[in-house]
Amino acid sequence: MTLLILGLILWTLTHYFKRLAPDARAKLGNPGKGIVAVLIVLSVVLMIIGYRGADFIPVWSPPSFFVHINNLLMVFALWVFGSSAAKGAKAWPAYKTRHPQLLAVKIWAAAHLLVNGDLASILLFGGLLAWAVGSVILINRAEPNWTAPAPAGRATYIRLAVISFVMLALISAIHIWLGVWPFAS
Repeated sequence: MTLLILGLILWTLTHYFKRLAPDARAKLGNPGKGIVAVLIVLSVVLMIIGYRGADFIPVWSPPSFFVHINNLLMVFALWVFGSSAAKGAKAWPAYKTRHPQLLAVKIWAAAHLLVNGDLASILLFGGLLAWAVGSVILINRAEPNWTAPAPAGRATYIRLAVISFVMLALISAIHIWLGVWPFAS
């Protein structure tokens, strides 16, 4: 559990560094980008090893129908994340919300909190949910003005739908490979 917590702390501090200490980050210049990237990768490795190695400590027992809600939320999270990917005009909700990728992380984390009632999962997904909420607050304080992009056309939506379902299939396959059945039994 210690590695998981260290990974979450490193992830959060590394991401918040630019907002909390902009002068220190600016002094690092371009080499700082590499340092930040290495620290982020290290934080992910720590979170994975810490989560996979944590003892299962049950906190609550999610009802089995939450799996359906989780899977629906995951499709939505993939859609929201991808909605900001197009250059120029954006798909919904990226032209309505300032932080679609952080919104997608919040949806992903909340969905996983619904179906995982053990302490390690609550720490991991709850911690990443808290990080995403904090990130939105810090970004909005640092850069209060935002201009919404133009809405995208039909081709972008078709592409986004296909990519979202392909990503869902890929993520489901990875879960199965790791020994976690992501569908209702």
